[in-house]
Amino acid sequence: LEVLDPEQNNTFTDHYLEVEYDLSDVLFICTANSTQQITAPLLDRMEVIRLSGYTELEKMRIAEDFIIPRQRKLHGLVAEQLRFRKAAVEEVIRSYTREAGVRNLERELGKICRKVVTQLVRSEEKKNMMVTPKLVHKCLGVPHPPRDRKNENNEVGVAMGLGVTSLGGETMLVEIGLMPGGGKLSLTGKLGDVMQESAKAAYSWVRSNAESLRIDHKLFKKRDLHIHLPEGATPKDGPSAGLPLITAIVSAFTQIPVRNEVAMTGEITLRGHVTEIGGLKEKLLAARRGMFSTVVIPVENEKDLAEIPAEITDGLRIRAVHNVNDALNIALEHHPALLEVPTTAGEKLPTDGTETVA
Repeated sequence: LEVLDPEQNNTFTDHYLEVEYDLSDVLFICTANSTQQITAPLLDRMEVIRLSGYTELEKMRIAEDFIIPRQRKLHGLVAEQLRFRKAAVEEVIRSYTREAGVRNLERELGKICRKVVTQLVRSEEKKNMMVTPKLVHKCLGVPHPPRDRKNENNEVGVAMGLGVTSLGGETMLVEIGLMPGGGKLSLTGKLGDVMQESAKAAYSWVRSNAESLRIDHKLFKKRDLHIHLPEGATPKDGPSAGLPLITAIVSAFTQIPVRNEVAMTGEITLRGHVTEIGGLKEKLLAARRGMFSTVVIPVENEKDLAEIPAEITDGLRIRAVHNVNDALNIALEHHPALLEVPTTAGEKLPTDGTETVA
């Protein structure tokens, strides 16, 4: 701590050599994948500069301009002997790596180079190689299953949130289960304290606005509510899941399906306001990977869109909302206020001449 403190490091003493050093003119640069594990006193002495992860297009350029030439040289190949199709590099990025940087990308491209060198050495014909997606699968094995894909159909009690990890942005599925009981709330999926509080706040908002949502008040005493976020071994925390949590809960109680093309992020308050979140660029990247067409964000984050490259936002319908009702109008097939009678969550419900059954 003394080394990094400008008020003390002008007379820093090395305890081994017992010699004083003047480090006041030294600029220290430290890097970390996440600041969460850095102790507060140490973090307080630093100016934090946050760098977002690379986009897919940026990874492509880095691979073509730097990684592939370097791997060719390391493996004794020239450009004519080994070429990569653009589709092959895209396949490596999408199906074999999951990271904010390019470290694993270089590792996987290196594996391909080694396989190609082995094949060239064993082959009697020293012909040049063109790496295609088919050859990528042959060299690297079965592709990793996609994790950011949207649901195939509109579903009741299921909403898609967006989160940020040290690996970049990712989608975050929220599932709601309703069952006969006495009003108990269960939370599973290895949720952190902040996310648990967000879930409780979301449930409280739904209960306090039951009348406008056309939900029968008796349901809250007759049904147990189970909130689950899949991939239970992965810790999850943060307040930005409030919006998808509220949407999934409302959907479960009203039996109105959530649109499968919508992903959302936003912290919520008990008054139903949607407030600012962080990591918008990474979250939009995750939505783009997942083939979502609409992303719901807080209106306070509209200012951040100016700093996000067009290659990320192109093709995404970004909807900024002030409150929960605005988000429900976008995410649900129709707003609960349009229901003719209060829902009883599981019984047949007449809506516009049709019936929806849980």
